[in-house]
Amino acid sequence: MSTTTELLQHGAELFPGEVVTTAHVRHLDLPLQAGKLAVITLDNGFDHTKPTTFGPGSLLKLSTALDQVEAEAAEGKIVGVAITGKPFIFAVGADLKGVELLKEHADALAIGKGGHEVFKRIAALPVPSFAFYNGAAMGGGVEVGLHCTYRTVSSGVPAFSLPEVFLGLVPGWGGCTLLPNLIGPAKAVKVIIENSMSQNKQLKGKDVFELGIADAIFEPADFLEQSLLWAAKVLKGETVVEREPIDRGKAWDDAVAWGRLVADGKVHGAAPAPYKALDIIAQVKDGDIQAGFDAEDAALADLIMSGELRSGIYAFNLVQRRAKRPVGAPDKSLARPVTKVGVVGAGLMASQLALLFARRLEVPVVLTDIDQERIDKGVGYVHAEIDKLLGKGRIGQDKANRLKGLVSGSLDKAAAFGDADFVIEAVFEEMGVKQTVFADLENVVSPTCVLATNTSSLSVTEMASKLKHPERVVGFHFFNPVAILPLLEIVRGEQTDDVSLATAFGVSKKLKKTSVLVKDAPAFVVNRILTRFMGEIQNIIDEGTPIATVEKGVEPLGLPMSPIVLLELVGPAIALHVSETLHGAFPERFTVSENLGKVVKAGKRGFYTWVDGKQVLDPEVLELLSFGDSVLTEEQVLNRALEAVAQEIGLMLAEGVVAEAQDIDLCMITGAGWPFHLGGITPYLDREGVSERVNGKTFLAPGVASVPA
Repeated sequence: MSTTTELLQHGAELFPGEVVTTAHVRHLDLPLQAGKLAVITLDNGFDHTKPTTFGPGSLLKLSTALDQVEAEAAEGKIVGVAITGKPFIFAVGADLKGVELLKEHADALAIGKGGHEVFKRIAALPVPSFAFYNGAAMGGGVEVGLHCTYRTVSSGVPAFSLPEVFLGLVPGWGGCTLLPNLIGPAKAVKVIIENSMSQNKQLKGKDVFELGIADAIFEPADFLEQSLLWAAKVLKGETVVEREPIDRGKAWDDAVAWGRLVADGKVHGAAPAPYKALDIIAQVKDGDIQAGFDAEDAALADLIMSGELRSGIYAFNLVQRRAKRPVGAPDKSLARPVTKVGVVGAGLMASQLALLFARRLEVPVVLTDIDQERIDKGVGYVHAEIDKLLGKGRIGQDKANRLKGLVSGSLDKAAAFGDADFVIEAVFEEMGVKQTVFADLENVVSPTCVLATNTSSLSVTEMASKLKHPERVVGFHFFNPVAILPLLEIVRGEQTDDVSLATAFGVSKKLKKTSVLVKDAPAFVVNRILTRFMGEIQNIIDEGTPIATVEKGVEPLGLPMSPIVLLELVGPAIALHVSETLHGAFPERFTVSENLGKVVKAGKRGFYTWVDGKQVLDPEVLELLSFGDSVLTEEQVLNRALEAVAQEIGLMLAEGVVAEAQDIDLCMITGAGWPFHLGGITPYLDREGVSERVNGKTFLAPGVASVPA
């Protein structure tokens, strides 16, 4: 029994629930009388909705298939070996469910070594090997192909990536070592670091070919046939693959340095994975492949046993699984069909909503506002955005015409909304205004029409309180920009009935949003946490700590942007309004900053301005402000901000704002872009000891987002 087999059999025992990917071997006669090719097809027995993965049992199956083709090649029975996948899927990498179960460093090391030992056998075959990337390929799926001599890709491949750094790992089965040695360090850093850290940006088939990862590209309709013909020409010497020489001098060092700048810009040193990946890329500059593999094994094992990875996997599971089954949502069979949507308001937010409803639901959408000019501007915005989609090739002319035809405007609410099934308001954030809007709507809509509010902080219950039928009102809080941020906080007022709520969840699903059921509490989830966090930061600044120290203090969180930049993005006026709302509800914890009030009164966008292309503190803003003389260190800044957040989350869970801490994290990841390596926020607060210090207990049970005991 080989060491590899022993390693993988032990891994399979640790992961009895693995969905095993088989490696079917079949033999095809190549065109041009080039000889017989052994084709290994990776298939887990399910359709494309359950993508093929590599766990220890799957690697054993591949190893067995390689035993067969290795012997056939040695006997001269075959001239080459190809690896491909089931329809629409090549393979999407290591099975993360197995990674979650690992408790020992030695077992984590074994998984890395086991994958390497199997994949290395492909490169060592006595005949040329081919990867036919027929469908989605990620992580280990990309890496198994990198071990082949040649690669083809389908132009229809929708997703191709090395996402490990995004999750808290490194591409550990050859990615960090082989990719820079194939396409050069700059392109490899783009795929491994930049794309991965840009919310796991995917490559299309065309990108894979243009980067030089694949040697040839073919259309999906006859991809396998064309790949076989191409392989035959390569084997006969009719097609010679030429690859660009790799610059192993200063260009290599520059690429790694650039990768570190990208990582610093994203996580500020807070997450180890990108830096470990870059260390390996730097190490393989001399082309020592085995040294790279050994470094990948060590990095993989260290990261698998780290809190950041467990937080990353926890976050991945929230987004991939929990998001698809919202906790507390009523039975979907209660939902009413929505065949027409109304939008009250025609400003930027309302127009974004109209575009989203039209694109996803493909039903008529009507906007109303107080005058025709505003309506025309709103409808014009939607039509212009549709034209942009057409110009980018995202939709065809027929689809563009149809979508434009669905979106219209009207001053007459009765005519516009009389036959609507779902009407959402996106007007000024003031309770009296919204109550008036709903009172007007109730007089013109059908008895079954759901009335939704996009309020970010006001009480849905109070908004509905003066209606004859408050049970039809639901909070439907989107995050800006609407087209990009996935979160939709669906708020149940005290009177909201199950049918209206089920309809709201049904609409959200068609909008392709991540829905979280939220109790009707001030500012709901994301805005309440961000306002407490930002409020504490503002307090620290007002008390006398320099802004630069505050910014530096929160860098270890690796947030998508600093609190001061976020303030500018949100807008000081909105931030002030939300802080006033929350101060009214919880005056003991939420303050209203006089300095922020001065910034708003002066009409300033924030604390920064641009001078000669550089962001600097605006001297005009600083003139307005007054500060105390209490100066904190960077560490004190971070602790104070985290303790405020931990206290607020503890109180929110006690109030039942959401079902569990997992919903808090799902909201922060999908609504505020908080990092996977934090797991949203609660795993980080647990890991750093803040949860117990503030609340006397952790938010999550041991092993949920940490290494199991």
